[in-house]
Amino acid sequence: MVIINGRILTMEDEIIECGYIRTGGNKIEELGSMESYLEKKSGNAGFPEDGLTEEIEEEILDVKGAWVMPGLIEAHAHIGISEEKWGVIADDCNEGTNPVTPYLRALDALNPMDPAFHEAIKAGITSVMAGPGSANVVGGQFLFLKTQGRCVDHMVVKEPAAMKVAFGENPKTAYGDQGKYPSTRMGTAAILRSILFQAVQYKQKKDSGKLEELDFEMEPWIPVLNREIPLKAHAHRADDILTAIRIAKEFGVDMTLDHGTESHLVVDEVKKSGFPVIVGPDLSSRSKLEIQNMNFKTNKVLNEAGILFAITTDHPVSMIGHLPLCAGLAVKYGLPMEDGLKAITINPAKICRVESRVGSLKVGKDADIAIFSGNPMEVFTKTLYTIIDGKIIYQYKED
Repeated sequence: MVIINGRILTMEDEIIECGYIRTGGNKIEELGSMESYLEKKSGNAGFPEDGLTEEIEEEILDVKGAWVMPGLIEAHAHIGISEEKWGVIADDCNEGTNPVTPYLRALDALNPMDPAFHEAIKAGITSVMAGPGSANVVGGQFLFLKTQGRCVDHMVVKEPAAMKVAFGENPKTAYGDQGKYPSTRMGTAAILRSILFQAVQYKQKKDSGKLEELDFEMEPWIPVLNREIPLKAHAHRADDILTAIRIAKEFGVDMTLDHGTESHLVVDEVKKSGFPVIVGPDLSSRSKLEIQNMNFKTNKVLNEAGILFAITTDHPVSMIGHLPLCAGLAVKYGLPMEDGLKAITINPAKICRVESRVGSLKVGKDADIAIFSGNPMEVFTKTLYTIIDGKIIYQYKED
């Protein structure tokens, strides 16, 4: 496929006002100005000197000035796990019977038939980080996957991609309301420290060759302790954010601060931690105490501090298809336009550690491309095409 006459926003700090992208298989093979494309086409530049041995058939997609961007990325969602339409019977988000379940894998619960996947594709979202909820202190393993497919195993980009942990109201109420441990923030922190302490001891034995047998409940911590994947910390309130940072530093592990509702109130400490923040969902009601200071301005404050951040809908808390609108509202409240676009493309790719494949338009990366009638952060903009792995998955048609 060759996409021509597009306004190409590469998210690599380059805008090609009138350009082209050539894909081959599921990768981006070329991109540049239309001038260079026409020169190559007229002179067969880049082809063998003895000419073409056979005719190369290419699908030409003339987008006539539309915005061509990398596919959008949702960095924190429960899509396919808390399914739309089916209610409780299709809600597999929280195993709320044990506060420590690191061995749970989102891979085993995620249903690609969830209608929300189609809504994501219609919004130009081509990949997503999905996993368990925040009822447990340790909820289990997230995965990063494409939004197109019928078999989740074939959609996976990275698995496991993170280990979910939670602070604040959710684990406190999920178990405290049952008269179980933990019922306080102290209890939540103590449980997480205890399991990490056990995991460190387990790893030391394994590394020294003294481990007698593998432990199913401990093995999931190895990639966390090796810093191959981060802890994915549900933390809204400022004190919960600081507790999350404190524990991660104690055990020398990486972390993403998910939600970060009050991160703007402790921005210096967040900056010092070096941990990125996944902000949101801000397009929802202030339904509980720990999100009373929710504000789209948080994105602006983090950006000005030089903190790597992304924007999330936390689907289904707010609808995944509204991801670009959430970025637009952040821009309305002071975030620069380019940084709003980065917060739903290259930034989440970096935070989810998949930037070698997705998040920007670059030769060698996956051909995941979203084409919009204009700025996707504006409410009247239409998604014209969504392309995943070099194939057109969605095309806009008038109703």
